[in-house]
Amino acid sequence: MTSLKQRQKDAIKQMLNLNQPLTKHGSTEPSWKILVYDRIGQDIISPLISVKELREQGVTLFVQLHSDRDSIPEVPVVYFCAPTEENLGRIKQDFQRGIYDIYHLNFISPVSRHKLEDLASAAIEANCVANIHKIYDQYVNFISLEDDMFVLRHQNSDALSYYSINKGEIKDTDMEDIMNSIVDSLFSVFVTSGTVPIIRSPKGNAAEMVAQKLDKKLRENLFDTRNNLFSADTQSSNFNFYRPLLIILDRNVDMATPLHHTWTYQALAHDLLDLALNRVIIEDTNIKAGARSKHKPCELDSKDKFWSNHKGSPFPNVAEAIQEELEQYRSSEEEVKKLKSSMGIDNESEAAVAMVTDNTAKITSAVQSLPQLLEKKRLIDMHTSLATAILNNIKLRKLDTFFELEEKIMSKTQQLEKALLDLIEDKQAGNLDDKMRLFIIYYICAPHLTEADLKKFENALVEAGCDLSPLAYIKRWKGFIKMASGTSINQYEGAGTKTVNMFSKLVSQGSNFVMEGVKNLVVKRHNLPVTKIVDHLMDFKNSQEMDEYHYLDPKQLKLTEIPKNRSPFQDAIVFIVGGGNYIEYQNLVDYAKAKTTAGNIKRITYGASTLNNAKQFLHQLSLLGQEL
Repeated sequence: MTSLKQRQKDAIKQMLNLNQPLTKHGSTEPSWKILVYDRIGQDIISPLISVKELREQGVTLFVQLHSDRDSIPEVPVVYFCAPTEENLGRIKQDFQRGIYDIYHLNFISPVSRHKLEDLASAAIEANCVANIHKIYDQYVNFISLEDDMFVLRHQNSDALSYYSINKGEIKDTDMEDIMNSIVDSLFSVFVTSGTVPIIRSPKGNAAEMVAQKLDKKLRENLFDTRNNLFSADTQSSNFNFYRPLLIILDRNVDMATPLHHTWTYQALAHDLLDLALNRVIIEDTNIKAGARSKHKPCELDSKDKFWSNHKGSPFPNVAEAIQEELEQYRSSEEEVKKLKSSMGIDNESEAAVAMVTDNTAKITSAVQSLPQLLEKKRLIDMHTSLATAILNNIKLRKLDTFFELEEKIMSKTQQLEKALLDLIEDKQAGNLDDKMRLFIIYYICAPHLTEADLKKFENALVEAGCDLSPLAYIKRWKGFIKMASGTSINQYEGAGTKTVNMFSKLVSQGSNFVMEGVKNLVVKRHNLPVTKIVDHLMDFKNSQEMDEYHYLDPKQLKLTEIPKNRSPFQDAIVFIVGGGNYIEYQNLVDYAKAKTTAGNIKRITYGASTLNNAKQFLHQLSLLGQEL
């Protein structure tokens, strides 16, 4: 199975090859070209294709559409942008100025007939119709971050955020625009993957609107014989069980997880260091005193084996693994040093001649392995800097304590009021956001909180300096949920941690990571609310509760909500309207691994309208609370 990310990458590479199919060997000399993209195009390309790969595709220059560009004749230009009025206006300007000779226009999502006619008249006016060689709708309007994860927006993501969807004053037309924008991007996801999903969504919220609009859009395309984008799929895979299940959920299904303090490597990088588009910028600590601090970008992608293996691991395990890699590297380095010294031998005797020939072979192998060794050193240094930055944050804010207490709250293990109050009142622990996040999780998970208790906690939070507006919104949200379900919300079972003995490899004096004062917590395996829903829907469990979900099959002519068959699904795409997070993603990855057995493979792809870390999500709740 080719992943969604790989399919999107292939589509972009074909576009850079001037929309000619790529040959298997890629041995042909690439034609030189210029790439002009807008912000959205840049966000799509940057996690997919490195600068080195762009050069290999023959791209000599890549520039922003709205920057000042000089005229470059005789070289083809590839435009990659959204068909917005602003972008089309800029392209018309380029026609007028005649800055390129050969235009290949690629729109991220389909350009309307009306806009195309405008563009045509602008080309006629500028007398450059012959210069426009191709115009394509690319259907790649989403950002692939991992083989099994995508988001719809990065820059200007406020347009699709939890706040925009839930704010009080929203006009119907604005809501319609947001929903259409999400549907267009999801449609691109399925055109790129070449499959038509079966759609499930709960009733009565934003997820339902998205599901119904997407079903309608897929249906219209499937039964349009001239423009069917899924023709290959319709011919080859009529077998129901090969089709993916698309589960569309609303962020309101679980409001505690986006605020939860986390313990795994990737989620910590997102929460503490603003990981964005697989890139983290950290301050370089290896600078002489008095020099200006330098910011160092770290690219974290699937080519980095260490990252692929450990991004979902608890932080203490990551620190140990880095230490192990460092020791392995040092021993390889020692071997090279020994070789150097043994070459200064006395070359009279036969033994010396034998040694030289023996060493020549060793040197040849050492020289050949040098590039790998240097690359390994670079990655170890990068992960050491990254893990040190995370560790400093954990110590400074006592984040292990927050994480442990939140896990206890979610697993309902014991009475925790005292521990909670102590942590809120502790001036050394956490910042104001940390305390607010902790209390909101407690408020969401506590079955019965008396007015007096609530007042006591609110006073403690105000005393600590917290702004209570996010809580105001969460109170209203909890009231709605109770009315809708008639029960209190207890969706988090089986969470919790246990503390294991001190770090074995990190106590040795040579370690970069001084873990004193940080707990070595092991997370117990448990399913978060979204994962539970996915489990039920993929395997048709708990049918009574799951009948509350729509069942939409765009391939069926008659609109019916009755499943054709109830065999379990192997593939699912889980999409969260209103923003996702790495904690939920990691939980689904762990679930799919646990469920995959010899004869039964589970593949789950996680998608979200935006990706917010807890600080950004808390800010959105704060804005919603201020409106009340």
